[in-house]
Amino acid sequence: MELIADILLVAGALGAGFYCYILARRLSRFNDLENGVGGAVAVLSAQVDDLTKTLEAAKNTAGASTSSLEGLTDRAEGVAKRLELLVASMHDLPDMARVSEPPAPPVSKPQAAPKAPAPETPPTGPVFKRHREAAE
Repeated sequence: MELIADILLVAGALGAGFYCYILARRLSRFNDLENGVGGAVAVLSAQVDDLTKTLEAAKNTAGASTSSLEGLTDRAEGVAKRLELLVASMHDLPDMARVSEPPAPPVSKPQAAPKAPAPETPPTGPVFKRHREAAE
């Protein structure tokens, strides 16, 4: 009986050893740096490093652009204020056309004879025609 127990114990140990050998091969393929998950992890780690460097460069560039834009905005606001002052001061100046030309002598128009009043008939045309007739 002891012999059968020893044989079963040796067979179990050999089976467990074989099972461990197969698991070790699978694990080595799983962690392989070229084809397995280890390679994918290594590639992803390198990509994370590259993205971190790119993100830092983008932050630095954005900070420089922000400070540049703030300076340009302040400058533009200053120029806008000066332009508003110039436009406001232009209203205070006399009309340049009147200042540069000598005043024209008054031209007297010959007096036209008064027209006879028009008959009181309502006009039949559109409204703007009535206004034109009234102006004449």
